[in-house]
Amino acid sequence: MDFQPTEERRMLADMIGKFIQNDYPLNARLAAGTSALGYCPEAYSTMAQLGLIGALFDEELGGFGGSGFDIATVFTELGKGLVLEPLNDTALTSGYILAQTGQLKLVEQIILGQKRVALGLIENGADYDWGAPETLARQSGDKWHVSGVKTCVKFAHGADAIIVSAQTPSAPGISLFLIEASAAGLVEHPFQTVDGGNACEITLHKTPAQLLGVEGAAYPLIDAAAARATLALCAEALGLMERIKDMTIDYMRTRKQFGSVLGKFQALQHRVAQMLLEIEQAKSAVINAANDLQAPSDERNRAISAAKYSIGRIGCAVAEEAIQLHGGIGMTWEYDLGHFAKRLVMIDHEWGDQDDHLMRFAQS
Repeated sequence: MDFQPTEERRMLADMIGKFIQNDYPLNARLAAGTSALGYCPEAYSTMAQLGLIGALFDEELGGFGGSGFDIATVFTELGKGLVLEPLNDTALTSGYILAQTGQLKLVEQIILGQKRVALGLIENGADYDWGAPETLARQSGDKWHVSGVKTCVKFAHGADAIIVSAQTPSAPGISLFLIEASAAGLVEHPFQTVDGGNACEITLHKTPAQLLGVEGAAYPLIDAAAARATLALCAEALGLMERIKDMTIDYMRTRKQFGSVLGKFQALQHRVAQMLLEIEQAKSAVINAANDLQAPSDERNRAISAAKYSIGRIGCAVAEEAIQLHGGIGMTWEYDLGHFAKRLVMIDHEWGDQDDHLMRFAQS
């Protein structure tokens, strides 16, 4: 396997890095995270204009990427900048589902940044299991109506539509439905997330909906979309770890204690070296998952679960070690490290934590 990125991906990474450096200061990100939407619409629009969303879709859909390595490239760089905007939550996963179910016009609008579509799969008490929804959809004539509750639907507030999973009386399995945000019977209960941003609990009561794809046959589609979302999270975490590593090394080179910089103490050198080894292992796991994204589902899911488990374990260890190496300043919100560490730890709880994916890996 060639581990070197292509020239196009290097250019893409460089473009994202320059955007973050010049137009995405951390203080603006933190302010946007506490807003009603939980992100900055102007920044999201700029990212769409730069082609960041287009890099997540193949050329047939109007994009210019779409492979596992394209997704990993984009989200690794976004992680380095602690980017909040919901490219994963309302573009990558939802766009993939819409593309596979023939909603190409809506996909085009998503790529251009004109529309956002949230994805609601998780229900109260289900932990990370999206495979058995209690939400119920019934058909009356040629129309569908959905009733149920979806929780932790990220960035649903302000979205144009929401994709939800449900069961139907007439077919076993899972079905997917597209619901307009303004539809009757849909009620949002928004809340801020720990790491910045916004999520909603969505209540549906006989809400008009459009069936996506074949009734009762959505499991493989959701499974593939979940793999893409999980890969994006793993890549984002890798970018966060790279930035935390750089911050820690810079601090060790400049902070003095007992008349000498911290980096000269051998015990601390060993701890930093161990951190670097763990991050390299995380990088290898992300590369392996990106390479297997288009593989058969069993092989793909095994690689994705291996990466998510590794990212969860290593991410928590890197966050904790970096804060300890920084000492007291690492515990303050005025210093950047704490915000990166908080997001890194919270990634472990999206699309399955390390225990969940360890169990999936063992059962595969």
